[in-house]
Amino acid sequence: MSGTETLATPAIVPYEKALETYEPVIGLEVHVELGTASKMFCGCPTAFGAEPNTQVCPTCLGLPGSLPVANKKAISSIIRLGLALNCSIASWCRFARKNYFYPDMPKDFQISQYDEPICFEGHLDVEVEGRTFRIGIERVHLEEDTGKSLHVGGATGRIHGASHSLVDYNRAGIPLVEVVTKPVTDTGSLAPEVARAYVTELRDICRTLGISDVRMEEGSLRCDANVSIAPRGASEWGTRSETKNVNSLRSVERAVRFEISRQAGVLDAGGRVIQETRHFQEDSGTTTPGRSKETAEDYRYFPEPDLVPIAPAPEWVEELRAALPELPTARRKRLQAEWDLSDLDMQALTGVGALDSVEATVAAGASPEAARKWWLGELARRANEAGVEVAALAITPAQVAEVCALVDAGKLNDKLARQVIEGVLAGEGTPEQVVAARGLEVVSDTGALSAAVDAAIAANAGVADKIRGGKIQAVGALVGAVMKETRGQADAAAAKALILEKLGVSE
Repeated sequence: MSGTETLATPAIVPYEKALETYEPVIGLEVHVELGTASKMFCGCPTAFGAEPNTQVCPTCLGLPGSLPVANKKAISSIIRLGLALNCSIASWCRFARKNYFYPDMPKDFQISQYDEPICFEGHLDVEVEGRTFRIGIERVHLEEDTGKSLHVGGATGRIHGASHSLVDYNRAGIPLVEVVTKPVTDTGSLAPEVARAYVTELRDICRTLGISDVRMEEGSLRCDANVSIAPRGASEWGTRSETKNVNSLRSVERAVRFEISRQAGVLDAGGRVIQETRHFQEDSGTTTPGRSKETAEDYRYFPEPDLVPIAPAPEWVEELRAALPELPTARRKRLQAEWDLSDLDMQALTGVGALDSVEATVAAGASPEAARKWWLGELARRANEAGVEVAALAITPAQVAEVCALVDAGKLNDKLARQVIEGVLAGEGTPEQVVAARGLEVVSDTGALSAAVDAAIAANAGVADKIRGGKIQAVGALVGAVMKETRGQADAAAAKALILEKLGVSE
């Protein structure tokens, strides 16, 4: 418990009730590991997953006498990102030393940028529930990542309760971009969704630019979520908390939502919110206290004496601007026009993170309508149940396109197609292999279908008489009986036509 919140843990206020009294302000600091082949200030490789402490050298370990040299690819990458975020690009800036003492920081300082970022004063527009929110970008600066601590022997993986700690310095020195927003106001109850939409859009931009793989599960994109609340109509913002290193889009939204409820509980109980870092707990969706938040003075910034300033030539910046690819917003508008989608249709696709998957499925031969149907329906449902993004499901766009082709060819109906998708997700093979192994193909054999229709008519004589008497709508019951007889594998339209033919009735 933070020392001065209250003596007892305040009750959490339900989110909707908290918004009746308080107005939230959010701010987001997103760290993106750049996908360069070597580290920021040395030639060590950056591949993820190597054996601990095998990708290190005197420079990234901070050994005496070693000197840093800036990575040009990292500098061009951050300039491209700044341009994509509508930032101004500094004509001259410097690195600084940020001093603090953590076991995962081998030099006991981090080479970063302080008051002279390379990119500044930008913005990014995001859409949530039909509203456009302009997120102001304060700065985009370049620094080196830290190492990684592993706490061993405890139940939570954190230092409390651990018997000992290990440090892997492979990550130390990897180029890291930090994108810092200005305070985001006037979001109301949509604050959590706006936070998620912003991080999603920023991730998509980085991926489009090809500057990072932005795999949150591997830590190459991490978000610190700042949240404060104040009584509605108040002239000053409240004290903020900073939830550190949130590592999924869903968790960004959950962390912001919980912090609003938690802080409302503190204020309602007569306490005061403490400026501190907090940790997000994935299992419970809550945050727990970390440490009191340092100020800039605590870090004792001063210019890095071992690196020359950065002065990107205006001509080079313009070359980078001219070579930018189609950015996500422009791409969405183009696809929306090509696929003839409404704004709500496009929002649904982006809301579940299925746009890339749908586009790839269409490229593999499916129609836009069929691709959207499966990714927004069955696959989005399964992703939600598994608590993962749709793109993380164990099925490729090409395989979804294959399912669509089987449906178009009349070999599968929707019910059977869902079973095929289930089989692919379970690792049973390609759609064709699942169809063969499970015997799922639509019954198209005339003899088998005719026999099933005869059986359905015989078992439902009363219904058959109604149809003969002119109540054609009753044919649905017999079609259902045929589907049951064939385990859902009959072609419903063919079954209906055959039933009416056998009963001597025409529509």
